[in-house]
This record gives sequence, structure tokens and C-alpha cells, in this order.
Amino acid sequence: MENNDAKNFGFGTQIRKSPFFSSAIEWGAKDFSVYNHMYIPRDFGNPEENFWNLVTEAILCDVSVERQVEITGPDAEKFTQYLTPRDISKCAIGQCKYVLITNEAGGILNDPVLLRIGKNHFWLSLADSDILLWAKGVAVNCGMDVNICEPDVSPLQLQGPKSKEIVNALFGTKVSELKYYWFTKINYQGIPLVVSRTGWSSELGYEIFLCDGSQGKKLWDEIMRVGKPLGLRPGHTSTIRRIEGGMLSYHADLNSQNNPFELGLERLIDLGKSADFIGREALTVIKKNGVFKKQVGLIIKMKPLKSPNKDFWPVKINDKIIGKITSAVYSPRLKENIALAIIDVNFVKLGTIVNVEVSGSVLKAEVVKVPFYDPEKQIAKT
Repeated sequence: MENNDAKNFGFGTQIRKSPFFSSAIEWGAKDFSVYNHMYIPRDFGNPEENFWNLVTEAILCDVSVERQVEITGPDAEKFTQYLTPRDISKCAIGQCKYVLITNEAGGILNDPVLLRIGKNHFWLSLADSDILLWAKGVAVNCGMDVNICEPDVSPLQLQGPKSKEIVNALFGTKVSELKYYWFTKINYQGIPLVVSRTGWSSELGYEIFLCDGSQGKKLWDEIMRVGKPLGLRPGHTSTIRRIEGGMLSYHADLNSQNNPFELGLERLIDLGKSADFIGREALTVIKKNGVFKKQVGLIIKMKPLKSPNKDFWPVKINDKIIGKITSAVYSPRLKENIALAIIDVNFVKLGTIVNVEVSGSVLKAEVVKVPFYDPEKQIAKT
């Protein structure tokens, strides 16, 4: 897709367009991929320029593909607790939580952000898998009184160090001063919004949930009108920054064959919570017996990668495959090729040297700590 005329983008009517689709093209989107059965902008030009815009200024990203599963009804809290191993009983109205959705074997089906809209009203802001169908199937068979739907809600991400200044100029201090992982509802020039202090960037940022899809162009243009003089640029989610931050991408770094303990996500598993949840028995056994593989960071010793990996690269010790690289990219800030990998637990010690097979070449790589940058994730919490 190289033509910027909106009518020339597309694979057919089966792939949905976001309320911001035409605006993204007008503002320079050059290519798209598909995520949750929708188009997502993936190219606004040089990805390194997009990265530097993110970490030094601010970018606006169409992430409407992060579809919401809305859970309401008398048993909504009980049902949401049943979907996730994380204890959400202390999640206040107006608060967000990063959660996992697990299956009966403890495998990860999705890693959404949960927003508690009301006492018995929740959104799950999804990664790339069909949790709407999963939740509906669970609801049919669990005997709880809930309603499950996909609401008319489409998020934008406003991320980067200048995002707070831009949000303040747009919406005022009530919004710009939100605490990390909290949200508020506002009406902006007749546009209903939910704005949260969250984002998929490892940077200071906000997510702006449009609650009326007919007003997508108006909202995008207004944000850019106010933000551009303050340094805002249109952009796309940055693979460089998310790997630097050790952020996981569903289908790349995790899927239903992975359990939370393999990925260092045991903090999201509350086996002791009183409410039952899907996968409890399996996760209890996994915790007791331990895991056979774990996620690590790698520094790959090679010339700078021209683009992120498009295949899973084998990781070897003495010609024996011990795992695979799931995400790899060159970081212009760190001046290193950085990667996330999942490998045999016997080789996860920091400093271990492994071999990586890339396009027929065998390269050296070193096991290092993740995240690669800002390990305490203080930037996003600022």
C-alpha cells in the first residue's frame, strides 16, 4: 500500500475501518496491517523518526483496533473476576488494571487493560485476539446474569513527554493531572470521551476513548490543531520503544501456549483470591512444578537490523535449539540490536552467550535484563 488515496487502501469489506481511518491517511499514513479484524496504521515514514518523535515530543496514534469488550449486568464483577486470575475486587470505579485472560490450561488468551466504568460495568481494552467471542461463550455456560457486547468505543493514543502539556491544553488539569492507570469521563465540544493515563509505549501518555464513532475526524483534527504547535506529530505504535520497554505483543511474544510464569507475569496471578477463575487449577500446578522455558532479553551481536524480525529466529546452544527470538529490532538510542526471546530455563542466567540463526547466518547473543531501557518504568509513571 503506497498510494495515500483512501480509496486505494483495503483488502475488502471484511476488514473494518476505524473512525480515524481517513484522517490517518490525510495526515500521512502510508501503510496498514490488520489487528482484531481492523486496519491499523503501521507506517508514517521513517520508523526511527517516529521513535524519536515519541521519546522527545509526542505522537498521536490510531489504536481503535484495541476493541473493547463491555461487561455489564448484576453479575458483571463476579463474571469479570472469573475471566482473569488477577484480583480486581479492590479496583475502584475510575481505575484501570493490566490483566490477563487465561484458558483452562493456564494459557494466555489476551492481556488487556481493564477499565472499571461502574460498580458492575467493565471494559476490557484488548490485544489481538477474539475475547468478545470467548466472553460470550463463557457467559452462555456460567449461569451468571451479564450482558457482553462491543460498544461504540475507539481509542487514540497520545504518547510522549509533551503529551501532558497537550492534554492540558485540550481538556484542562482535571484530565492532564490524572494518576497513572486512572481515567475520567468528559464531554469535549459535544464529543463524549473517556481519557485514561495509560498507553502502549513505555512513555508518559494518555489514551483517548472516543464514544461516538461518527465524530472521529472531528476529534482527530481538533487534537492535531491544538497539539501540533506543541510538538505533536501523527504516528504509529513504536516497535523500537515497546521492545526497549519489554512490552509484549500478542501473537509475537505470547499466545495461548504460554503461561504467565514463563513471561514473568506472576504478579498478575492471585491464586489466593476467594473468587474462582478459569485456569486456577492449572496455574496452581504450574506454580508448584515450575516452568521449562522463560522469557529473556538478548543483545544480538550484528550490524544494525534494518527492520524488525518477520520470523521467529531459532536460539541455539551447541547446535541444539533451546528457544526462539519473538521480537527483535535495532534501538538507535541504545545502539544495539535488542530482542525478546523465550528459551530453556537452563540458559536464562544473565551473561549467558547463545547462538541466533538469522537468514542462514549464526550470530552471537547475550542474555540481558529486561526492560532494556528505564527498567523501573518510571517514565510512564511520571
